[in-house]
Amino acid sequence: MDLKAELHQKLRESRAVMLSKLDGLSEHDRRRPLVPSGTNLLGLVKHLAGLEYGYLGECFGRVPPEKLAWVEDGTIWEGADMWALPTETSDYLIGLYQRACAFADETITSLDLDAPGSVAHWPEDRRATTLGVLLIRMVDETAHHAGHADIVRELIDGTGGPDADALDEAGWTEYYRRIQQAAETFQ
Repeated sequence: MDLKAELHQKLRESRAVMLSKLDGLSEHDRRRPLVPSGTNLLGLVKHLAGLEYGYLGECFGRVPPEKLAWVEDGTIWEGADMWALPTETSDYLIGLYQRACAFADETITSLDLDAPGSVAHWPEDRRATTLGVLLIRMVDETAHHAGHADIVRELIDGTGGPDADALDEAGWTEYYRRIQQAAETFQ
């Protein structure tokens, strides 16, 4: 088994899931926050684009071909990477994410898992790392946020995750009822 190839494939799969959650939605639905934390689909894509450029590029001395305004002005530390400004179109942010992923793929392809890297914003005593560690981190980050995207998309239009077609509407209604009934025993 080639561990790097396996991790890279899992990353690609989670990236595809993330982008698929935008399919068929309006600009409004892609942007609107549906939970108190403000989580929204386009913001997740924007956030992941920055992570791809950072963890799988800059940490290995590779300068991304484009600057991210929210990194340059420091508003990333205020959550500016988690939502789309009115001037940031879906096409722009999706394209940014795709470009960042392609850039990161070049890093993954060209380096060994034990290649040294450094994360500038981590505590000084923990900055030194490897491609393997950061690749695992990106697999985790992307899968984590793709899971958020599953829930947000379900809140928008009822489109569920990969097992959504396991039951018909009546089956899901009954399944939900059984879960709710079990929870109510603890009220």
